[in-house]
Amino acid sequence: MLIFYRLLTGLILILSPIILAIRLLKKKEDPKRFKEKFCFFSEKKNNGKLIWFHGASVGELQSIVPLVEKLDKNKNINQILITSNTLSSSKVIGKFKFKKVIHQFFPIDTNFLSKKFLNYWKPSIAFFIDSEIWPNMLSNLKEEEIPIILLNARITKKTFKKWSIFSDFAKTLFKKFTLCLTSNNESKKFLKKLGAKRIRYIGNLKYAQAEQKVDNLKNNILKFLRSKKVWCASSTHFNEENLCGLIHKKLKKKHKNLLTIIIPRHINRVEPIKEELTSLNLNIHLDEPTSSINKKTDIYIVNSYGKTKSFYNNCKNVFLGGSIINHGGQNPLEAARFGCKILHGKNVSNFTEIYDFLNKNKISHLVKSKLEFEKKLDTLLSNGNNSSKNIRHKINHIGKKILKDTQKEINFFLKNAI
Repeated sequence: MLIFYRLLTGLILILSPIILAIRLLKKKEDPKRFKEKFCFFSEKKNNGKLIWFHGASVGELQSIVPLVEKLDKNKNINQILITSNTLSSSKVIGKFKFKKVIHQFFPIDTNFLSKKFLNYWKPSIAFFIDSEIWPNMLSNLKEEEIPIILLNARITKKTFKKWSIFSDFAKTLFKKFTLCLTSNNESKKFLKKLGAKRIRYIGNLKYAQAEQKVDNLKNNILKFLRSKKVWCASSTHFNEENLCGLIHKKLKKKHKNLLTIIIPRHINRVEPIKEELTSLNLNIHLDEPTSSINKKTDIYIVNSYGKTKSFYNNCKNVFLGGSIINHGGQNPLEAARFGCKILHGKNVSNFTEIYDFLNKNKISHLVKSKLEFEKKLDTLLSNGNNSSKNIRHKINHIGKKILKDTQKEINFFLKNAI
């Protein structure tokens, strides 16, 4: 199977100039740095010990920031290499003031390029985050006898079923990991079935995720929000916005100054959402720099990326989308970290254990029907935001413990490697 995979990735390498050219036109690649994916590096390796972290995108890299902050102060480590796949993720690391950290894009996973990558960087230890499994890179790391740790490992039921189709191949790959630290018990069970040998359940590192600076909303928006009773529907998908509109209409009979903020998961859907909600006789405002806000606005639609945290910071009752439809839900930890009370539907299979914890601590609440949604939101709106600080404290407490336990597990391998 590995031979077939190498033939396939070899073919992808031949086609990659065309693929990357298209991605460059779509502004999904950095024109100055895309060559890193072919092992033309823009950073240099220092003499001494280098440790390597790889995560697919923004979420994975943000989850390791507190750990990297600790390792950045380790005198035995000369350099910390962080790689990722996406353009947006490359900007995340630059926001933090690390002394030893450099970022490069992960190479296309061919046998030739993965060997070239390892020959240049010569990592003493490699950390793969979440569910990043690259067969050629893993095989070559194992050949070089470099310890490989799967950090904050997450294998969903869907991912497990896909790997199970190639069970023999999966077992040859997963047994290459020196250690797997899982973010939940389900992943521990699946990793064992997939052939991983040394597995520990630690908890989700995203609980320990460093708080980033939040851009303040403009004064006119803040003033408007403070004059209203506000709730936010975040990461919404098709059909969920309509439900939120209907709930707004019902609750406005009691809460006269109610404002619903909608942050769609995909902003290219803003116009259809606006039309749909307008048909319910609701007053809609799009979040645009030049437009003034009508005091009669019912629904405030955010139509640009990067503002979610700013709204969480000013709105403590949040519905998280992707949970009414069969999508698997969205990660609720970001909202919880801002002290928000969270409502969600039953379809949260991608984050089951996080929601179980939040539900147990009454930070999040499952709503099984439109009527239940209305009643719970009505209660939250009536009670105010008194529990916000308590929620933040709970999240920070468990985050510190998970970070400490993670450090304890990896220290043994770090000491031997560096």
